[in-house]
Amino acid sequence: MLKKVGAVAAFAALVSVLVATTAWGSAAAPRHLSAAAAKTVKCGKKVTIGVAYPETGPAASLGAPQWDWANFAKKQWNKSHKLKLAFVRGDTQLAGANPQAVQVGHAFASNSKILAVTGPAGSQEVEDSILAYKHGGLGVVSGSATRIFLTRAEGGTARETPKGSFFRTVPNDGQQGDNVATFIHKVLKKKNVRIIDDEEAYSQGLAAQVKADLEATGATVTTDHISQQNPDYSSVVAGIPNNTQLVYIPWQVPSMAQQFFTQLRANGKKQIVMGSDGTDDPSTFKGAGSYVSGFPVDTTSPALKAFQSAHGGDPETFGLPTYTSVMVNAKAIAGACKAGHGKTTRTAIRKRLHKVTLTKTVSLLGFPVVFLGKNQGKFQGPGDMGGTAAFGIYKIQKNGTYARVG
Repeated sequence: MLKKVGAVAAFAALVSVLVATTAWGSAAAPRHLSAAAAKTVKCGKKVTIGVAYPETGPAASLGAPQWDWANFAKKQWNKSHKLKLAFVRGDTQLAGANPQAVQVGHAFASNSKILAVTGPAGSQEVEDSILAYKHGGLGVVSGSATRIFLTRAEGGTARETPKGSFFRTVPNDGQQGDNVATFIHKVLKKKNVRIIDDEEAYSQGLAAQVKADLEATGATVTTDHISQQNPDYSSVVAGIPNNTQLVYIPWQVPSMAQQFFTQLRANGKKQIVMGSDGTDDPSTFKGAGSYVSGFPVDTTSPALKAFQSAHGGDPETFGLPTYTSVMVNAKAIAGACKAGHGKTTRTAIRKRLHKVTLTKTVSLLGFPVVFLGKNQGKFQGPGDMGGTAAFGIYKIQKNGTYARVG
């Protein structure tokens, strides 16, 4: 009986999410804003930011450093500002077509205490939930959603978020893809590459970028797909051509990368494996001799060293741009509260986001944060950071540690 009731409840919750998504979590969202969006709030002594990240699920090992860095940012901010920060956490799970990210979007939008959002983590989560946030008058600042089309229309694909509602404190996949392809071509000098995506928005966009870049150098690129729901990669491994020199896996779940590496070696295949930022997790992906690309980081920062010291020597660099996101949101809220003489609205905060700047010292990324208001270069658009921001390339050592090599 308990199992049956649980199944009915789960089904009802899923129907509720699907109905809500159809109503205003899709392209058919209403033009008006919710009551929470227009509500004037007193800033008081403490303001609240919603943090949307994968606390549980297959990508929890990436969500953990995001939460750690978000809390580190809160602590740093609260030490030096009268207006204190508080968090509401939302577990998006980052698991394929799971509706959890949409549920979190609706929950944050309806919670009038939440004035800004750090997250969501995944590009597909942003695609699914952005209109729920917009309806609630919230701007979102992601520290890890890297899909180009979130901020820029390109090649017949429209921009996937409303301008002024989405910002990110990481470079996008156009920049990451260029760095990865250049490293494969010029440093590793590999000309036969297999690219395997995981059928998610982030993975497909990055796979397409690297493929185009490599083919422009004359490399031979073959492709395949896996599903986040199927951990058996035997047929995919068997399908890798014998002359393949490197397998590129732009996936979001580090444990999947480790499983793939293990199955590849168990089948006697010796190709180099290279992952993207979604596999940048030294605690999980330990395939010796493999490579990963990682987010920008200022390795000389005293704040980074303080964080590392407080977390057993682990810099947890995947989560660092989430720190930057919290700082962006905090500065926007503080500015809006000051302009409103102690009162503000979500709309006022959202409109201040594109004006926020962070110095190199505060951003921890190795460069200042200045958001674009128009397209720049080949890939960047409104909501992206201006300037040049290079992803790092790391090689996994025999003991599982990551050493920067590019």
